[in-house]
Amino acid sequence: MLAGAFLPGTALAQTQSTSASAGQAAGPVQPTIVVTARRLDEARASIQPSLGADSYAVSQAAIQQLPGGDNQQFNQIILQIPGVSQDGGGQFHVRDDHANLQYRINGTILPEGLAVFGQALSPRLIDHFALLTGALPAQYGLRTAGVMDITTKSGMFANGGEISLYGGSHGTINPSFDYGGSSGNTNYFVSGDFKHNNLGIESVDGSSNPLHDTTNQGQAFAYVDRIIDPDNRISLVAGFADQHFQIPNPRGLSAAATGPGYTVNGQSDYLSDNLNEQQLERTAFAQLAWLRHTGALTLQTSFSARYSELIYRPDVTGEMLFNGTAQDAFKNDLALSGQLDGVWRASHAHTLRFGFYVQHDHSISRTGTYAVPLDDNGNQIGGLLDILDDTASNAWTTSVYLQDEWKPFDTVTVNYGGRFDRYAAYRTEDQFSPRINMVWQPAARSTFHIGYARYFSPPPFELVGATSIAKVAGTSAAPTGTLNTTPFAERQNYFDVGYEQKIGRGLTLGIDGYYRISRNLIDEGQFGAPIIQTPFNYARGRIRGIEFNASYNRGPWSVYGNFAMAKAQGRDITSSQFNFTPAQLAYIASNYIYLDHDQTYTGSAGINYAFKQGAMKGLKLGSSLIYGSGLRTDGTAPDGSDVPNGAHLPGYAQVNLSASYKFEQPGVEVRFDIINVGDHAYEIRDGSGVGVGAPQWGPRRGFFVGLTKSI
Repeated sequence: MLAGAFLPGTALAQTQSTSASAGQAAGPVQPTIVVTARRLDEARASIQPSLGADSYAVSQAAIQQLPGGDNQQFNQIILQIPGVSQDGGGQFHVRDDHANLQYRINGTILPEGLAVFGQALSPRLIDHFALLTGALPAQYGLRTAGVMDITTKSGMFANGGEISLYGGSHGTINPSFDYGGSSGNTNYFVSGDFKHNNLGIESVDGSSNPLHDTTNQGQAFAYVDRIIDPDNRISLVAGFADQHFQIPNPRGLSAAATGPGYTVNGQSDYLSDNLNEQQLERTAFAQLAWLRHTGALTLQTSFSARYSELIYRPDVTGEMLFNGTAQDAFKNDLALSGQLDGVWRASHAHTLRFGFYVQHDHSISRTGTYAVPLDDNGNQIGGLLDILDDTASNAWTTSVYLQDEWKPFDTVTVNYGGRFDRYAAYRTEDQFSPRINMVWQPAARSTFHIGYARYFSPPPFELVGATSIAKVAGTSAAPTGTLNTTPFAERQNYFDVGYEQKIGRGLTLGIDGYYRISRNLIDEGQFGAPIIQTPFNYARGRIRGIEFNASYNRGPWSVYGNFAMAKAQGRDITSSQFNFTPAQLAYIASNYIYLDHDQTYTGSAGINYAFKQGAMKGLKLGSSLIYGSGLRTDGTAPDGSDVPNGAHLPGYAQVNLSASYKFEQPGVEVRFDIINVGDHAYEIRDGSGVGVGAPQWGPRRGFFVGLTKSI
């Protein structure tokens, strides 16, 4: 990890707000307001500490040090954290879990949406964030592979902002701005950016300039708070993202040669270069929170709303001739939630934390499935059909928790408690989940933690498919099977143990191991043309791994390195079965297989040097690396039959470089970044594997230049 920026993952470490946002100068703020704001920030942080969990913290300064800085996607930053592996379409996996991530903004849960969140949140709004994973305390539930705990910039500690222009390879142009400040008891921060490039989704053929892959993305964010008195503060957070993606085309394929051989409106051939598929994703969210801090009691009450929609526009003729079916899709989800979290400092030895959460979702799905009718032998017997399917669904999620932070000795902290979750949607399930963690500090520089957590993770409601299989029977869109059990909630027993040691001045070493046993393990796959995941369950699952991390931060040097080993397997598919062939279902019913997102070895590293004096003052040099041994692909058994996820893709390493220089007097910073310095062509996906869509390749070498002016 990056010492001083990517902070060590100790159970007792807590991230502190930076005194000013990167690139902004501190402005005139009333001292009493600053003291009150810091006091309330600390009170809010005390509600949900990561006691016993693994916490990897990233500051805005660390984001700026990485190649690309805050101009890159949020998911690219997260890849530098231990145990996080890369996938296509902006996805990433924490400890070999598919998704199962929860996002919190200033302590408030952000309801899930349809869009890929890693591409709907700009790093510019972040003051600092932490990825929490492992055996989580009782206040964290529902999404448990990792919790992305984000603290936004507020404008309290800086009056001013930046305007920036960034661009380069792949037709990239990325203008942006941010501005924050204070006026009396009111603080505010706003940011916005627009991004255009020709590499919106990963290349499907490994080329540097993929065909039909343009994206246009706009993002906006606002934060405002008002300190009512020394004990009370209200705050409002709001954001919006509008993203348009072309779906990249393979080159030179003929539908007549590779397709099922149908005829659509008198046409029987189509060149893959001419496909024109589009996907639009929109997300809007708002959160209103009231923080009250009086003596031994701190409470935060919040209300959230999130609207998200996904629109897929097919190339009907082309998809029909290549795939035998096409589908236009519109899906949206409106989530409304209320949350209460509190902490009561009962005594020196006991601190009680408690809370309640409720969320209501309303989802609409409208699809038009294009197909041709078939006879009993699979021959086309008619023209193009448009099969409509409209559904609307509702879901309720309710959670409550209570826990006690007990300090029996000065060097030992025990955090124990439990939570109850109830999920009512396509099916109703609930569970009581006990949690216990112990943190022991035998010496000032040594920390040992061990924990157990029982987890309950419902399937993502907004992704559960609602299309009727019966409507497409007897057509080219009919699946090979008709069994379609509604997905179940996953239930886990999670064990975690870790140790961290600080050595000398600035060096930190850490190791952490985990083992997870799951019933109805949730996985997700892309089984249709729209870039949206469909959840399904394995009856049994087992995931285990070990992570190593090291960081050094002293003077101008900042160095980090992470390495993880993991193994994730599942057996017997018990829901959404129609998405699989009978051969796949039969094999997985009697054999543990690797999950498609399993990666045995994952690593990341970086070195940064900042010139702090002399003629070179203001110059910063940096680098980053990501390594993966390869995600899964289908293998072949000795008898020649397919083994689902039975092999893995070749390993890869991607190295990035960065240089920046800040001219203090005009307040201008210039940066130059090289992504994939060696122009290494590597596959993230090859199109094979359980629930895997099109092939996806990592980015080829790119050169980027940025110019930022303080305002």
